[in-house]
Amino acid sequence: MGLYFTVFAQEDLDPFYPAVNENRLVETKWRYTYALHVESNTTIHQAQDDYEFFIHFKYDYSYQQFLNGKMTKGNWSLNGSELFYNFKHIKKFYIADATKERLVLEFTQPNSKGAYQYHFIPISDADAPFVKPENELPTVDVEEMDPRALMAFNRAKKKAKKKKKRNRKNKNEEPAEKPVYISIELIGGGYYGGIDPVLRDYIQIKSTGRLIKEFQSLHNGLTVIKKDIPRDELEAFAEYIMSKDFFGLERIYDCDDELCQKRKRQKPTPVPLRLAVAYGSKKKVITITVWGKDNNNVRYIPYPKELDDIIVSIQKMADRYN
Repeated sequence: MGLYFTVFAQEDLDPFYPAVNENRLVETKWRYTYALHVESNTTIHQAQDDYEFFIHFKYDYSYQQFLNGKMTKGNWSLNGSELFYNFKHIKKFYIADATKERLVLEFTQPNSKGAYQYHFIPISDADAPFVKPENELPTVDVEEMDPRALMAFNRAKKKAKKKKKRNRKNKNEEPAEKPVYISIELIGGGYYGGIDPVLRDYIQIKSTGRLIKEFQSLHNGLTVIKKDIPRDELEAFAEYIMSKDFFGLERIYDCDDELCQKRKRQKPTPVPLRLAVAYGSKKKVITITVWGKDNNNVRYIPYPKELDDIIVSIQKMADRYN
C-alpha cells in the first residue's frame, strides 16, 4: 500500500465510486489544473500559462472542448460513476469526485500501471473560451429553487417537524430502527524496503462514517487523516463488498509452493495484509501473507480477484477523502 508495491495492473480491477447525479455535470464549465498518479499520489503534470484545457458539458449531452487553442466537440453520457467522453484515446472515465468546487476524472491505460486522475476547477461563463449562441437560454443552477417551491418546501419541513414532535409524546411509538453496524479495516500489505520503508499503513472506516488513515514511513514520520463518509455512501460501499461474496471467501491465503515460501525469506520482505469487515452480526478477517506482485512482477499467492477489487476500492475511498 506504499509507493513501492503498487505494481499490479489497475485496469484489471473494478473501482468503486458512488453514482453521480448528471445535474452535477449539465451546463458546467471546467478548467484543467493538474494530473495525478493515484497510487503514488504524485503530480505528473500541471497546467502552466502555455497549457490551456477547458471543457463544457452541455444540456443536450454534447460537449465543447478547448485544448491549447483548438476547439473540438463530441457527445457525453453518464452511467452511475462512469463518464463516457472521448479524450486522447480514452473513452471512459470514472468520476472520482464531483462537487461545486472540483471535478476529478479517473482513468487507466492498457500499457500503464495504476490509475491516473485529471483534476478540474469550475470556471465562469465570462472566463471560459466558449461562445454561447444568441438563441441559447442563460445558464441555470439546477440546485436552486424558485421562491414558490422554496416556500412549499419550508411549509412541508415545518409540518414534518411538528409531526415528529407529537410522535415523541406517544408512548406507544416504536423506537427508531438503528442502522446496520458496518466496520472496515485494512492493515499492511506490500513489501518492506525501498528508499523510505513504510512502517505503518492503516485504514479504518467506522460505522459512524468516520474514516481514519494512518501512514508512517521511516524518514517522513506519521501522517493521520480523519474524514467523514456520508451514511448512504458507506451503506452502498458495504453492499459492494457483499456483492463480492466477502463472507464466502477463505480466512487465510498463504503459500502453497516452495517458490512462495522462499520469497517470504527474501528482501524486500513481504508484509502480510489483513482485511477485516463487519456487517451487522457478521464479521470476518481475511489475511493474505504475500499481497500483490513484487518487483519481479510475480504474484505468489493465487487469491481471488474479488479481494483486490475490495482492497483497491478501500484505498481509493481513503485517498478521495484526503
